[in-house]
Amino acid sequence: MLIRVIALILTFTGMLGSVFAQALSMGFERDRGKTMLRTIKSDLQKNYYDPAFRGMDLEARFKQAEDQMKEATSQNQIWGIIAQALVALDDSHTYFVPPPRPYRIEYGWRMQMIGDKCYVVAVKPGSDAEAKGLKEGDQVAIIDEMRPTRQNLWQILYLYHGLRPREGVNLALVKPDGQQQKFDVIAKIRQGKRVLNLAGTDFFDLIKQQEMEDHLNRHRYHDFTDQLLIWKMPGFDLEPHRVDEVLGKVKNHKALILDLRGNGGGYEDTLLRMVSNFFDKDIKLGDIKRRKETKALVAKTRGSEVYTGKLIVLIDSGSGSAAELFARVVQLEKRGVVIGDVSSGAVMRSKTYSYQHGNELAVPYAASITDADLIMADGKSLERVGVIPDEIKLPTAVDLATKQDPVLAYAASLAGVEITPEKAGALFPIEWRK
Repeated sequence: MLIRVIALILTFTGMLGSVFAQALSMGFERDRGKTMLRTIKSDLQKNYYDPAFRGMDLEARFKQAEDQMKEATSQNQIWGIIAQALVALDDSHTYFVPPPRPYRIEYGWRMQMIGDKCYVVAVKPGSDAEAKGLKEGDQVAIIDEMRPTRQNLWQILYLYHGLRPREGVNLALVKPDGQQQKFDVIAKIRQGKRVLNLAGTDFFDLIKQQEMEDHLNRHRYHDFTDQLLIWKMPGFDLEPHRVDEVLGKVKNHKALILDLRGNGGGYEDTLLRMVSNFFDKDIKLGDIKRRKETKALVAKTRGSEVYTGKLIVLIDSGSGSAAELFARVVQLEKRGVVIGDVSSGAVMRSKTYSYQHGNELAVPYAASITDADLIMADGKSLERVGVIPDEIKLPTAVDLATKQDPVLAYAASLAGVEITPEKAGALFPIEWRK
């Protein structure tokens, strides 16, 4: 499937190219692409955490990429060749960030792995997706000749939201009643300003910059007197003092449900501060394994300020990076219970390298390069494995279609609060960018 995804990257050409690029000769474009490729290769050689490059022959792979550029017929194809060279590592945090576009593609729907199947989990009112009959709970069997799986969905998202946004997609769906249908869903193109600063770009940020159906990224809460507080945490993006403030409010509740479903991770400082607020001792999360050194990652306890109530953590296939690490620490230290679906298995540490080619027609681009793996306290890495919940709880296609959340309802029952799946599904509705 990886080969098919890469093949499609190389064939999606000529779409939505920038005006100035169309006027440049392909000879210039190929030379520029080779320069970009060599620049990224240099930083990859110097900084990638594994000197064996996960078994990939780096010289041969990048030589192949340069040879492919000789036959490239468009700027987009050149970018696809660069992306392919990095995707071949099959590393969740090593990828090419192409030059930004002065527009945003809005697909109007979202998909996600639930168990071993991919489902439509949200459809924007008023979108072409809604008009065509796309509904929550539809199983995505095929998207543009690709069959989404747990192994390749991140590559598909990268392709559609980061590398090659498209004007529309062709979908083969299975409805909750078993009926099979096909749809051509048209996306909306919104013009905007060209963003030149790529510093600090993260894979999940890359997706969020492009998809209009993204959650508006604010933390949301719902409490049930002093019995329970539910914290819907979309990302590990809070300053340490803000983490302390939130957990200060949580201390008045007997139980906390920390909903990390769809949380793609974020800052290491936030992760460490979160751990510090739940344990009355210093916690070693694991060892940061770099190319030439290994260093312990430790969260210092806040002592008497820590939250001591019942902790229930929710995760799903969209939980990545810091969200996965937090959930796994909770498991290893037996601090609480983790419920939901197996997480994404995207936990490497990386650094973004920002570049610029040219002067008058400067083209910014970047590469995210993994500089370390985190070996957990049990001696294992979560990369491409993920966190297996203590209890697997999944919504069904009918649950999605009727906007019920049986997972959150079940978690609340463990905290002594009875809410229906219908009410749970209405607590944190999906919000759409206007």
